[in-house]
Amino acid sequence: MRREKWEHALSDCYLFTGADPQSILALTAASHVLTSPIGKTLFQTGDAADGMHIVLSGLVRIWIADSDGRELTLALLEAGDPFGEIALLDGLPRTANATVVERSECLVLPCRAMETVLARDPALARHLIQLLCELLRRNTQTIGGFAFSGLSGRLALKLYELALSYGKLESNHARLTRRFSQSDLASMLGVTREAVNKRMAALAHDRLVFVEDGYIVVPDLAALAARANTEAQLGA
Repeated sequence: MRREKWEHALSDCYLFTGADPQSILALTAASHVLTSPIGKTLFQTGDAADGMHIVLSGLVRIWIADSDGRELTLALLEAGDPFGEIALLDGLPRTANATVVERSECLVLPCRAMETVLARDPALARHLIQLLCELLRRNTQTIGGFAFSGLSGRLALKLYELALSYGKLESNHARLTRRFSQSDLASMLGVTREAVNKRMAALAHDRLVFVEDGYIVVPDLAALAARANTEAQLGA
């Protein structure tokens, strides 16, 4: 039964869309599950690549830090999300850190198994190349957004993205189902909590967001998206 769960996790992962069933079976056979407690470091920047992970349960934070110890959260990953896929393909050291936020189970796919499968499944190799090109394009857009948008626009956009990813959506209204503190938001944006506090107060004043029982609520998703777009155009 566990093997069937692992097989489904691989076949449902966007990285393996359309992969030959035999390739999925081979990857499943080579994989294992890693169970980790809260606060566990799965890998750090510079670590040797041991393979790709797919979250089966829990929450994992992907982040980087500069020489002064300032941290930037790149992603919060839930069940079904893969991470470490770049190192899986190029075999080079890790470029980010992965830390368990909620007790998690991850399916670990070793690099060597992937190399073997790609050698006999060229269609999967082409699929992965296309995905990596798409990822590169998205990263270019993200960098452009950071370069030309001020903090107000970036915060509005981040809240909009979180509402879509973690919110309970009802028409144009969203209530996040996970708590995100101002420190969490600051880490995602690479700024101080105080800076986020000021921008959150401004958004709350304009009735674009509010906090209820510790959860962020977006009463009008379209209005928040419009604010993010306007701020980006103004560079505010």
